[in-house]
Amino acid sequence: MESGRKGREQMRVRKCTLRRVQMPLREPVKTSYGMHAMKDVTIVIVETEKGAVGVAECVAMREPTYTEETVSTAWHVLTDFLVPSMRDVDINETRGLRYMSERWGRIRGNWMAKAGLEMAIWDAYAAETKVPLYQLLGGTVREVPAGISLGMNSDLDALQERARRAVADGFQRIKLKIAPGADVEPLMAIRRALPDIPLMADANSAYEGCAQLLAGLDGVGLMMIEQPLAYDDIVDHAALQDKLRTPICLDESIRSANDVRRAAMIGACKVINLKPGRVGGFGSSIAVHDEAVRLGLGLWCGGMYETGIGRLHNIALCSLPGFGLPTDTGPSDRYFESDIVDPPVTFHRPGFLAVEPLCGVASRVNWKRLDDFTVQSNTIVL
Repeated sequence: MESGRKGREQMRVRKCTLRRVQMPLREPVKTSYGMHAMKDVTIVIVETEKGAVGVAECVAMREPTYTEETVSTAWHVLTDFLVPSMRDVDINETRGLRYMSERWGRIRGNWMAKAGLEMAIWDAYAAETKVPLYQLLGGTVREVPAGISLGMNSDLDALQERARRAVADGFQRIKLKIAPGADVEPLMAIRRALPDIPLMADANSAYEGCAQLLAGLDGVGLMMIEQPLAYDDIVDHAALQDKLRTPICLDESIRSANDVRRAAMIGACKVINLKPGRVGGFGSSIAVHDEAVRLGLGLWCGGMYETGIGRLHNIALCSLPGFGLPTDTGPSDRYFESDIVDPPVTFHRPGFLAVEPLCGVASRVNWKRLDDFTVQSNTIVL
């Protein structure tokens, strides 16, 4: 097969540029972690010896609230450890892409920093070999159903109206951020307004120490409750799942395919939220996907309020056949007045995103707009 032949080609990275980008969100989003009004993110750009360019997004946030990583710590790890490790390294599809995390095994954790560089290298490989990224990943699905994530809102009338607009726009599922005292009433308000919409709740670890409060959600008819307990827990989630009819979805607790296996062994969840940045990139995401499918767990691709670069990568990943639930990735204008990809990410039909045959996403970057949003830059020549 042509793509297989190209997949054996060798590639070498000769330069890497990090750009810290700050983009205002269209509207602030409130979660149990706090209010988010700005997308503060590192864009990783690699250039190969043959001149191909790959780009990716390191999704570490400004503060260590979702995971322990931040924009600043990821910048440090990328600059001082990960990027220099790629000097004089030949990369091909078999040895260099799917097992990149093994090369960085001596560097503990720092999965988002690793993912930023690893995914940029995949992107460059797709560009250099002229193989569409989704095909390089092993994907077959050509369109992806999209859900929407709504922040907490004490105005129930406004929340209902926002949910109705989302359904009118075509979104296939609604997710609501919740916390103790801000859970049953807003979820029931959406359920009254939209009795048939698939609905889920995202707790972002807010119920640690008060898991008994979740019993009241069993009557709402939810698809799942996402990460209600500690961000690094599996055992307590197993005890909770045994008491709830509603499926538990694990997010922050899952960093690898081994975590999926451990969670399934003790019945800690019935669904996995896979975010490529959280598990270390595309190679690890493929392993998580395969393990979830093998174990019969529900699977979907979460979001980190990504720019269009991260959105296009998430959509390519969702082409793998095991993603049976709507993704959190949606059109660019859901979050940004002006995105850094052109054209922006949009629905190709209401509620569905096309998996485009892009040989890397660098061709979609609006470099002038990226310049406008860049507040810090560093280039490392290998």
